Amino acid sequence: MNIVLHQPEIPANTGNIGRTCVATGTVLHLIEPLGFRLTGKELRRAGMDYWEQLDVRRYMNFEEFVEKNLKDNPSAKLWMATTKAKKTYVEACFGENDFIMFGKESAGIPEDILVDYEDTCIRIPMLDTIRSLNLSNSVSIVLYEALRQQNFSGMQLEGELHHLNWNK
Repeated sequence: MNIVLHQPEIPANTGNIGRTCVATGTVLHLIEPLGFRLTGKELRRAGMDYWEQLDVRRYMNFEEFVEKNLKDNPSAKLWMATTKAKKTYVEACFGENDFIMFGKESAGIPEDILVDYEDTCIRIPMLDTIRSLNLSNSVSIVLYEALRQQNFSGMQLEGELHHLNWNK
């Protein structure tokens, strides 16, 4: 899977998303401009020591991202997570090489991009009394649904106690 952040603004959210990407084997794509430096202590603190393990790729703009990732990859879909979508994320059929894009915290994905992706715009249901969810929480919700649809391929599905044994 691939997570795309369009002009992220908050380093702590991006760090948390990076940590989630490392935990799931997901590539993180960042589209400029960023609202922070990737060397910032807030970003490293949120991503903890996992940031060095992250497959992160940067692009100057949306057009460069499309050129490098979608032009020669016709089977991959670009899903747009937005509060403006007509369908929910559980209605999507995610492919293993798909991209899920999230917009910046203050404004979301620009409408001039969304308008070309109506069929792949998805939303997380919520009450109408709130504008949006936290970005890193939103990424986790949608990403784990996409991974569930792929049967969590390659991921550890069982855990063990460290000091005791499970009662049988």
